[in-house]
Amino acid sequence: MDNRRIDEIINKYDGKPNSVIMVLMDIQHENKWLPREVLEKVSNKLGVPLSEVLHIATFYKTFSLKPQGRHEVHVCTGTSCHQRGSAKILEKVQDLIGIKPGETTPDLRFSLEKGSCLGCCTLGPEIVVDGMHHSNITPDDVEAILKNYK
Repeated sequence: MDNRRIDEIINKYDGKPNSVIMVLMDIQHENKWLPREVLEKVSNKLGVPLSEVLHIATFYKTFSLKPQGRHEVHVCTGTSCHQRGSAKILEKVQDLIGIKPGETTPDLRFSLEKGSCLGCCTLGPEIVVDGMHHSNITPDDVEAILKNYK
């Protein structure tokens, strides 16, 4: 992410120190992660100690301090989805993209996470890719779903 864009985001919030979370959220949304040099720039521009910016960036799960894929894949492993075969869905996703939950593919195409409930218990098993729910799926459906995300 270039410095000009970071400045634009900071200026959007008038450079106010109490806007740290919103600034980090906007940067995370565009960049998919928060590199250390970006955190240092936010700290300097907002006049907030780096230790406080780091505390915020590590406290909230929404922030990532490591590169993330262009596409976020979440596999529900909650009770309802588990009973309907989500373990096999997760296994198929892992086989196809070559990573485990919490990892990102080397080409930064996918990041994989598993979650205890994605909010659609009656529609499981399901995966959510970039916020799009794919419900009532089988392992045979996974490859066709992931092909849609370049």
